[in-house]
Amino acid sequence: MASLRLMGMNRLAAAVVPLLVAGCASTAPAPEATSPVGKQLEFSEAAKWARYSAEHEAVYLQTYQLAAARLVELTRDLEPGTWAVSLDADETVIDNSLYQKEISLLGERYTPETWDTWVRRLEAPPLPGALEFLGLIHDRGGKIIIVTNRDEPYCDLTRDNFRRHGIPFDLMLCRVDGKSPKEPRWEAVRTGKASPELPPLEIVMWLGDNVNDFPGLDQELRHAPAEAFAAFGDRYFVFPNPMYGSWEDNPN
Repeated sequence: MASLRLMGMNRLAAAVVPLLVAGCASTAPAPEATSPVGKQLEFSEAAKWARYSAEHEAVYLQTYQLAAARLVELTRDLEPGTWAVSLDADETVIDNSLYQKEISLLGERYTPETWDTWVRRLEAPPLPGALEFLGLIHDRGGKIIIVTNRDEPYCDLTRDNFRRHGIPFDLMLCRVDGKSPKEPRWEAVRTGKASPELPPLEIVMWLGDNVNDFPGLDQELRHAPAEAFAAFGDRYFVFPNPMYGSWEDNPN
């Protein structure tokens, strides 16, 4: 009789244990998603601000309008065809926030491969206020000089991107060796060596989203006294770029 009871208990345990295991498995927390779909929730706040915020549009319109008012003052007595404005391309004249959004949603960062694909799409539109400001330069007899840190192999594609979106320019100077500063290109504009189609030009204003877009400046400027910023709002006009830039190498 005892042996029969023991056999019955063994059978009951054999039936119950799998149910308990199954019950525990059903109530255990699910593992975190590791698929690209899960990573799509990690939309960069910086890219979101640049792409969708009212403040982004406002600050670009504001900066271009202030630059326009100052440009009128600076060029009032200048002869047409003797002067120019230097502008960076990315995040100054054209908007790459769609690229930043797309790689962010994939949980990725910038890579040469994804950048190459983006540049070839020719989908970077003009930023708010850019077309009006560039039109003013031409209306007042100035030249539009785009001095960009896009590498030389991408220069023709970047020109095509500008033309596709109706963005005027007279000369585009790209980075030749992958790390060249902008000063030699500005000097070539001043001396007339930048293009056989243009005479020597006085650069009266610089616009950019990085301190490196302005003569003689780098991230050490952040340690300088207020007097070192005097040219901003006069001949230098800077746009905010929280997505990328030379600031990324600054220590916290």
